[in-house]
Amino acid sequence: MDKLIEKISGIEASASSIMESVNDRKAALAKEMEKKTADFDAELETDTAKKLESLRSDLEAKLKQRLAKQRQKADWALNQLNSSYESHHKEYARKIFQEIIKE
Repeated sequence: MDKLIEKISGIEASASSIMESVNDRKAALAKEMEKKTADFDAELETDTAKKLESLRSDLEAKLKQRLAKQRQKADWALNQLNSSYESHHKEYARKIFQEIIKE
């Protein structure tokens, strides 16, 4: 009977030792997963920031190009209007005067 109790105690001690080892390994794996997750998150954040900056730069460049084209078109239209005024301002003044007098 004593031998049986000793064997059971030995098995219980072994099981307890195994459980401690498993718990230690489990904690180590959890720590490793936390580190891997943190590293992945940091890498993803850095990559996302780079991509966003690239997109922002591209959009800004396109916007500047469009703005330059709009300015060019506006300058052309203004030059056309000025040219038309310079060529026909007497005629415009006469038409306006005639409209005022009619009423």
